[in-house]
Amino acid sequence: MTNPFYDPYRVLTKVYAEGAHLKIALADTDLEELNRARTVKTAYGVLEHDKYLSLCIGTFAPKNPKQSARILLKIALYWLIFLKKPRYMVTDNAVSLCKKLGKGGMAGFLNAFLRAFDETQVVLPEGDEGLSVRYNYPLFAVGKIRRQYGERAEKILAAKSRGVTVRFVRGEEKYLDRPHEPTPFPHTYIFPNFTRDEGFFAGDYTFQSVGSVAICSVVEACESLLDACAAPGGKSVLLAEKCGEVTACELHAHRTELIRAYCARMKAENVTAVNADSSAFNPAWEERFDGVLCDAPCTGLGTVAENPDLPLRKREEDLAELNETQIAILQNCSRYVKGGGLLYYSTCSLLREENDAVVGAFLRRHREFAAERADCALDHVDTEYGLQFLPDTAFGAGFYVCKMRKRL
Repeated sequence: MTNPFYDPYRVLTKVYAEGAHLKIALADTDLEELNRARTVKTAYGVLEHDKYLSLCIGTFAPKNPKQSARILLKIALYWLIFLKKPRYMVTDNAVSLCKKLGKGGMAGFLNAFLRAFDETQVVLPEGDEGLSVRYNYPLFAVGKIRRQYGERAEKILAAKSRGVTVRFVRGEEKYLDRPHEPTPFPHTYIFPNFTRDEGFFAGDYTFQSVGSVAICSVVEACESLLDACAAPGGKSVLLAEKCGEVTACELHAHRTELIRAYCARMKAENVTAVNADSSAFNPAWEERFDGVLCDAPCTGLGTVAENPDLPLRKREEDLAELNETQIAILQNCSRYVKGGGLLYYSTCSLLREENDAVVGAFLRRHREFAAERADCALDHVDTEYGLQFLPDTAFGAGFYVCKMRKRL
């Protein structure tokens, strides 16, 4: 059996040092299968508490340690503080792995730090900075969420993912003897844990976020639909059940292949995956579709509970560039809607700047469209133009959707 810190260290090094997404880092690392669950729990746990663990290190380290030492310390502190493991065991594993990695020069520092560490001396900052550390959100986002949602903000920040969302096509009765939580959507449940089996490869079920399913529930049945930002394909496949034909558009070629693989596994034969830029006009698509869904690139701040590595990469300056992309995609794709057809705009963001503000700017420039009241079975807040779903009442997920109709 390997050192229990070894696999988490390899995964987290890819995240912290190489900028890899956590889910990709886990998939691309050859983990010890016997202890995979422990490794996943540790990697997620460290990132969920990244800002607090950094505060702990800053409180006790006389100077900022090298990145390799910081990663080892975060793993050790997570085990010590949150998993309540014995200090001697945590220290021994950290020091032992440090030496095996050929970094014996910092073994003494790790040993001294972990023996001296006292969590009672770690003091959270006041105000927004304290909320940012406590709930591991980017500081700029905390301020915006607090100003937008007032007293509800801390509940939103504190919300946790409820588990793995599984949408069944058939055979769900075989799995419902496990602990699960129903959602408002047919054949869709949340499990604390769910390991895929042969049913996944047979297309009996798929993993699809509750936000993705909710957005699809708002889209009306039609003959022809364009899913303008479609990868990895979950929405396209689900919408293919109520639309005659679905065109799934994706900018990146490798992600277009993901859509094709997804459709093949789920036997969605009425979906056509196309590698194209949704912000660039395609004359062949002008007024071709009854419905167009723009699930636009965004900060993803509504998915922090499921993607705890996301705050590592988000900066306030990203917003301006994202807004340009969001508006460009929405304006371009609006040209593909038939008269009387529907245009949908969605994000997985909590911020008004990416949601109602984008829609409002679009509608002021495009009088041929008007927002139309949508509804959804999942708890939400009605905004000026659309529906805002918030993590504290939407199973840990935050997202937005607006429905607009083009005049005949």
